Amino acid sequence: MSQNAVFAQLFTGLVLALLAATLGAAALRRWGGVTGRKAIIIQTLFARINTWWAMLIALSLAGLAGRGGIVILFALMSFSALREFLTLTAKRRADHWVLMFSFFVALPGQYLLVYFGQVGLFSIFIPVYAFLFLPVLAAAKGDTAGFLSRVAETQWALMLCIFAASHVPALLWVEIPGYAGKEILLISWLVIVVQAGDIAHFVTPRLVGRTRIAPGIHHSRSWQGFLGALVTGVVVGTALAWITPFAPWAAALMALTVAMLGYAGGMVMAAIKRDKGVADWGHLLPGQGGFLDRLATVLFAAPLFFHLVRFFFEAG
Repeated sequence: MSQNAVFAQLFTGLVLALLAATLGAAALRRWGGVTGRKAIIIQTLFARINTWWAMLIALSLAGLAGRGGIVILFALMSFSALREFLTLTAKRRADHWVLMFSFFVALPGQYLLVYFGQVGLFSIFIPVYAFLFLPVLAAAKGDTAGFLSRVAETQWALMLCIFAASHVPALLWVEIPGYAGKEILLISWLVIVVQAGDIAHFVTPRLVGRTRIAPGIHHSRSWQGFLGALVTGVVVGTALAWITPFAPWAAALMALTVAMLGYAGGMVMAAIKRDKGVADWGHLLPGQGGFLDRLATVLFAAPLFFHLVRFFFEAG
């Protein structure tokens, strides 16, 4: 079956699923008679469903534009995520050139390498060259106040918001026998599995109670949510094995890994927010915060998923 046929089936299924979720959430909000905390939960679910609609439309339109459209879409997401992350970091006047380098050299440079399929260079551009050049650029300004924390926070921003995120469009360059031309389906599978685990982490503790994993980080990080995210990720990932080059058992293992890394990423980003004293990374998405609040799980899952696919499934 061609990529277009598979993608059309997947798109139709997602539209029907989101339509059912939208109607269900709307019915609960209008006629469910829920108030208080339950009403807030339903409102949050409704906001997330709207975000999924936007994600589906954006990814579909980018897919129609081809490889360039996908790369541009994630470059724009990286730009927004990088802005949100750096907004919460300590910066001084001397960091002007560091910020310019981050937004106008590191970000476009990384995505140009992805666009042209330079997998070797894209894998080391930020973790090696940008990592070493940033402190040199910062030191050249002569301002040593909070130097290490200022540089380290920017390096973290580049690694998460650009390097990790760029592994999603980089999936377009994997060379799997018999799967040529269908690589965008791997991106779809990854995003769907991670988002399914994310919503399960939100819903499960509210249905069965919660035992907090790390009380100092966030009340939503619970063992019940963690298990719910893993189970949901495995079920969804295995059910969608037909759009991947994976056998069902391999899809289940991949989904387990992706869901686990996604949950861990969400917990790490929650810890950073707690350290910075904020509830959300931004306010771009109504009722959900910023881009990083929705991308956190993907950022941690994408690099490992990319390299697992290359190691186990790519042509020798």
